[in-house]
Amino acid sequence: MRFKLPQRVAEHAFDQLLRHDVDVAVADGGEDALNRYRDYHHKMSTYASIISGPAAVIDTTLSPRPHRVIDDEEDAESVFHYVETASDRVGIGALTAKLAGHRIAIIGLGGSGSYILDMLAKTPVAEIRLFDPDEFLQHNAFRAPGAPSLDDLRDAPLKVDYFAAIYSRMHRGITAVPKAIAAETIDLLEGIHFAFLSLDAGEAKAALVEWLHARRVGFVDIGMGLELGEQGLSGILRVTTSTLESMTKASQHNRIPLAGGGAGDIYASNIQVADLNALNAVLAVIKWKKLCGFYCDLEREHHSTYTLDGNMLLNEDQS
Repeated sequence: MRFKLPQRVAEHAFDQLLRHDVDVAVADGGEDALNRYRDYHHKMSTYASIISGPAAVIDTTLSPRPHRVIDDEEDAESVFHYVETASDRVGIGALTAKLAGHRIAIIGLGGSGSYILDMLAKTPVAEIRLFDPDEFLQHNAFRAPGAPSLDDLRDAPLKVDYFAAIYSRMHRGITAVPKAIAAETIDLLEGIHFAFLSLDAGEAKAALVEWLHARRVGFVDIGMGLELGEQGLSGILRVTTSTLESMTKASQHNRIPLAGGGAGDIYASNIQVADLNALNAVLAVIKWKKLCGFYCDLEREHHSTYTLDGNMLLNEDQS
C-alpha cells in the first residue's frame, strides 16, 4: 500500500489489534470483535503509544502528547476561540453538550455575578449577556476573580466592559450591556433562556422578577446576609431557583427579598468577602447545571441556604 504526501511516500501501513480484542474474537469466533476500541481517542492514543515508544527509549523527553493549543477558528459554530478539550478528555462531552445553545443573562457583576461569569464562560452556552451600569473600582478588585492591574483600576472601566474584555478572549458569546435593569431597559432581556440575579433588593429587582415570571423564564436569585460579632463574621448564603414548576412557590413563600436592606445591611457596605461571593456563585451555577441535566439532582430543591458558622447546607421547596 502506497500513500503519497509532498516529498514523502509511505510504502506500508499497519492496523493494531488489542490483545484483549484478539482473545475475545477467538472466544466469540467472530471477526467483528477484532475492533473493540472504546472510541477513536482510545484507538489513536494506542497507535501513538506504539509509534512513539521506540523514540522515547532514545529520548525520554519526547511525547506524542505535547498539549499544544488547538484553535477553533475553522469551526464557525463553536462559541470558543480554541477547542474545548477538557470534557472529552474525561468522557463527559455528551453532558457538556446539554449546556449548549442557552442564552444566559447575568444581572449584577459586583461580586458573585463576576464569579458566575467566570464559570459560565467555560461552558458552551450560546450567549452570556452582562448587565451592570457601574464602574469597576478598587474595592471591586478584592471581590472579583482575577487580578486587575493598577492601570486597570485607574482607568475605572465599566464592569461589563472590563469583564467582557477578559472573558471574550475565551468565549465568543459575551455581550456587555452597561445599563441597570429598569422599566425602560428591561426589554433588553428579550431572547434569554435563563437568568442569574445578583443584585440588591429594591423596586428594580421586583420588576425584574415579575418580568421573568410573566415570560416564564427560569432564574436563580442569590444573596447573603452577614453579621459582625465578637467571634467574627457569621451569616447565611441563599440560592433561590425559579422554574416553570416552581414560579408560584417562589412568590408565595417570599423566598426572594424584594425590599432594600438599608443601612443596617452589612453586605451593602461592600465588605470584601470574595470567598463567600465565589461560594454563592458556585452554588448557583451548580443548580443551573442540575436543571440542564449535567449533574444528578435527587433533592430537586428550589431554595437552599448555607449557614456559615455551622457549615450547614439546607434544602427546601423540593418538587
